[in-house]
Amino acid sequence: MTQDDIKVAIIDIINDILPEGECDNVNPDERLRDQLDLDSMDFLDIVMELRKQYKVEVPEADYPKLASLSSCVEYLEPKMKDL
Repeated sequence: MTQDDIKVAIIDIINDILPEGECDNVNPDERLRDQLDLDSMDFLDIVMELRKQYKVEVPEADYPKLASLSSCVEYLEPKMKDL
């Protein structure tokens, strides 16, 4: 997957979890939790969907690396490159 593919995948997952959250206008460098008012359960749902849809394991210690859209793409790119 390319960086753009990963970005779209993350946005799709967030839109499924928070249909009222408008992800099209998020600042890629700001924390997603702050922009979209994500709580801990929403964040865990995102991690679970990454595992379910893309077989990507994200250890709890790496959760801070998923703070912004840009950091998500950067973190996930090597894990999703062969998808």
